[in-house]
Amino acid sequence: MRQQDHGKGLVPVQWEALRYLARANALSNSPGALARYLGSTKGTVSQTLLSLEKKGLIEKQTRGGDGRSVKLMLTEQGKAKLTEDGLLAVEQDIAGLSDKTRKRLDRALEQMLAAACMRQDEPSFGTCDSCRYFREGGSSAPDRCMKVEASLTPEDRQLMCIEHVAR
Repeated sequence: MRQQDHGKGLVPVQWEALRYLARANALSNSPGALARYLGSTKGTVSQTLLSLEKKGLIEKQTRGGDGRSVKLMLTEQGKAKLTEDGLLAVEQDIAGLSDKTRKRLDRALEQMLAAACMRQDEPSFGTCDSCRYFREGGSSAPDRCMKVEASLTPEDRQLMCIEHVAR
């Protein structure tokens, strides 16, 4: 897969950055969060982002009123590039598994990732459903993130968060 991805004009770290940005929530689409996710230095991530920006796959925008804070967004070209991602074939293979096998695989991979994070004393990244700070709202109230005290949309719940703490 990596060899095929090289033929598509990106190196593995650039693919990882695009994949991450496609799934990162509004708290997590910064250069610092990407560096933490990749386990890389800010300098390496900065070079990766410059390259992706030159290719027209991402754009940097200032966050709120703070000119120093940057959020990273996929461009339409970046979103289109992800349709060439070599991992899509793996995703299709997983989708072809039985429900029982998929659930077991999901559970096993979650446990392995949590163990690796704990062993290496690294923070977790995840979605709301597996986070200690997530509170389901019920019929009359929205879901909430208790860490940042914010309401969550159903779409928010599916995105990765830098503030995630596994239950």
